[in-house]
Amino acid sequence: MANPLDQFTIKPIVPIEVAGANVSFTNSSLFMGLAVLCVLGLFYFAGRHATLVPGRLQSLVEVVYEFILGIIDDNVGKEGRRYFSYIITLFMFILFGNLLGMIPGSFTFTSHIIVTFAMAIVVVGAVTVIGFKRHGLHFLSLFAPSGVPVYIYPLLIPIEILSYLVRPVSLSVRLAVNMTAGHILMKSFAGFVLAMGVFGVLPLLVAVGLTGLEFAIAFLQAYVFTVLACLYLNDALHLH
Repeated sequence: MANPLDQFTIKPIVPIEVAGANVSFTNSSLFMGLAVLCVLGLFYFAGRHATLVPGRLQSLVEVVYEFILGIIDDNVGKEGRRYFSYIITLFMFILFGNLLGMIPGSFTFTSHIIVTFAMAIVVVGAVTVIGFKRHGLHFLSLFAPSGVPVYIYPLLIPIEILSYLVRPVSLSVRLAVNMTAGHILMKSFAGFVLAMGVFGVLPLLVAVGLTGLEFAIAFLQAYVFTVLACLYLNDALHLH
């Protein structure tokens, strides 16, 4: 039975080395590029012949638009709409990265912590910049909530700072671990189907069920990442 971890191996497609650094175009790079093309293609073809009575593709994009707008309004407020473009791009990139990974023989770049951490650090870095730009040094009051007794601050402030610094880690690990665990399970049960021959009906049924579950998780993890990004943005805009 094939090693379930082999599917996460990053393999160079076009080896490139610059000043001793390996900057090869890999399978991860390829599927990130495909995810971007899929998102661009979806919105391009949906809006190319937009009509008052939308067709199926236009309806799908409008549903996504309203869905992301609802997330922003619920978690940030109307003021968060100015960041709509970034939020919907983040959601769609993660979603298509997850969905492309469901294709047999493909590569799930959202299962790699370096990819998810890069997205998470950009989110937390961006909301930090927004917070300082909007509130100046008063943004630091985020780590010292009002209404708390002064003698609690020496304990509370370090905890708040640590909690803030851990945000990129928790945000990235949640996505990567969920995608990795699901694909390992699917690969393992798929291997049992072949290894057990005629007795492989049960693991086949489990594999089919896991596939359906993974499609749901692919959407759910994109949703969770987006909601948390909006909650962090809300903190930057409105503080405590």
